[in-house]
Amino acid sequence: MRLILTALFAVTLVQAQQPAAPKPPKPKAYTDPAQTDADFPIQGEYTGQLDDKTFGVQIWAQGGGKFEAVSFPGGLPGAGWDGDREKVTRTVGERAEGGKAAHFTAKDGSIEADADGQSILVNNADGVRVMELNRSDRSSPTLGALPPENAVVLFDGKGVNRFPKSRVDETIGALEQGITSEDTFGDCSLHVEFLLPYMPDARGQGRGNSGLYLQGRYEVQMLDSFALEGKDNECGGLYKIAAPKVNMCLPPLTWQTYDVDFTAAKYDGEGKKTVNAKITVKHNGVTIHENQELPGTTTSAPKKEDNTPGPIYLQNHGNPVRYRNIWVVRR
Repeated sequence: MRLILTALFAVTLVQAQQPAAPKPPKPKAYTDPAQTDADFPIQGEYTGQLDDKTFGVQIWAQGGGKFEAVSFPGGLPGAGWDGDREKVTRTVGERAEGGKAAHFTAKDGSIEADADGQSILVNNADGVRVMELNRSDRSSPTLGALPPENAVVLFDGKGVNRFPKSRVDETIGALEQGITSEDTFGDCSLHVEFLLPYMPDARGQGRGNSGLYLQGRYEVQMLDSFALEGKDNECGGLYKIAAPKVNMCLPPLTWQTYDVDFTAAKYDGEGKKTVNAKITVKHNGVTIHENQELPGTTTSAPKKEDNTPGPIYLQNHGNPVRYRNIWVVRR
């Protein structure tokens, strides 16, 4: 028995002395469209018609020359697609070694995306071209919205910055993530513009993660979930409460908007909550939540739920997310 224990101890000691495996490098995050990789131009949205029917395609880069093309009959999300997920198709593709264009092969044909990202060609199983789709660079209809006269301007990029201890990315004149407003709010309407980084090698919650917290309590998720399903932990989601009605996330390094109507929770004279908070959210001009109840605070919220006003908090989750044109109207 002593020999066995001695041998086991020796093995354990040797294992303990082995150097720890090196951590994998942190995925690169690009914040400047002019300083990206060869895959970035191909990533984006495309639309075209076949037999008087409109189709939309989103292509997202997965790093190392690999892509996924997501096809939506009727048009792009929020612009023609009827929301029927059963009709959505996903096709993987890649750039050939040394090549610039991307090729996607499916059972019933193929897709060719040109290197400059201006168009994609769809071929049938016989290699005959059946459709061409052209790039569609969408932007939010509320991008650059001016604050009403009664608004509290939190950041305008022109001198107003009501986020103490904040840092400004001078290259684009926008705030960096991880900031809390000095002003607090109850019922309110809010406008914020945000830019998600391009992180092709990252996945899940490590891909452009941040969050907008109303009152420092209730989060509307920010994440590069372009071309993904649109879950409650993806862009526009209310974590563990509700997924967005439609995934309106645009490609990374595109300025996007949230326009939010928030109604605070109500309390009785003894401080007991009687009515849950509610929220309506428009993402890039499209309603993704309408009068959605918020039964409690988000898991990582910095402020507990009570009957006091709270700040606007823009979360730091380790990714370089940028913000601008932030204003709030008290109701």
